[in-house]
Amino acid sequence: MTLSPRPRAFLCRRFTPAVESALRERFALQVNDDDSILSSAEIARRAQGCELLFVSATEAIDAATIAQLAPTLRVIATLSVGYDHIDMAAARAAGVQVLHTPDVLSDACAEVAMMLLLNACRRGFEADRLVRSGAWAGWAPTQLLGMGLVGRRLGIFGMGRIGRAIAVRARAFGLAIHYHNRSRLDAALEEGATYHATLDGLLAASDILMIAAPGAPSLRGTFNAARLAMLPEGAVVVNISRGDLVDDEALLAALRRGQVRGAGLDVFANEPHVNPGYRTLDNVFLSPHIGSATHETRDAMGWLLIHGVEALARGETPDNLLS
Repeated sequence: MTLSPRPRAFLCRRFTPAVESALRERFALQVNDDDSILSSAEIARRAQGCELLFVSATEAIDAATIAQLAPTLRVIATLSVGYDHIDMAAARAAGVQVLHTPDVLSDACAEVAMMLLLNACRRGFEADRLVRSGAWAGWAPTQLLGMGLVGRRLGIFGMGRIGRAIAVRARAFGLAIHYHNRSRLDAALEEGATYHATLDGLLAASDILMIAAPGAPSLRGTFNAARLAMLPEGAVVVNISRGDLVDDEALLAALRRGQVRGAGLDVFANEPHVNPGYRTLDNVFLSPHIGSATHETRDAMGWLLIHGVEALARGETPDNLLS
């Protein structure tokens, strides 16, 4: 791939200071200074004439946007592992190469997954509110009883790098690991985890369901009312994948009637417009899509994109190239 000596680039969201400084050194950079979430039409307007488009999971890069930026646009670089927000077929048809940021955020996402799991099982939101409100009257034998972890079964949907990083941490809490993937892992990667050939089989064996699969259009609505009903009574649901994998109304109904004991959610359909039903429930722990939100991880993600662009310019194929 050939780029101009100092190619024009558009940055849709603000990156970390260190990464933005590196981008300015290398490219003629235009920045969305107020860090607002831009519409596809606005991106197409503001990125006219750019060879490089740096995006995140919040931007929808559809076929119309790509068509309006072609043929100048050469690379879309997304600060995310998932790429369901990019029309990959349109990118390929236009000869636009797409980079993403796998591998470097597994540990950070696994940490947040455990935060969500622990707070959902041990009623973290209720506990925090009780103390902050001044209503806590002191210790009591039956106060805020939650689910213990030792001996429970953690079902991981999506045993990729992030799923396996979660499994490492979960074993230390005494959880037995079960999982479902499109294909079974090698024994060395399984590390004793129990494989289920079907998602339905995994659900029936999951005291805690961890949704960690990469986002994909084909997975939207996977966890509907019928699937959630397959979980054991009083199970916990954690989602660090994509919000639209879960049918919100189905999960809310299951939480209200106690079929699902609690939930920990870091991702939501239609972000940032969270289904208001979640805000009314005490048995849900919510966080604002912070799975990779550490200084070290966001720096590493940005540098991975920069190095990928530089490799493409040298005629090489970087490991983080999607298409």
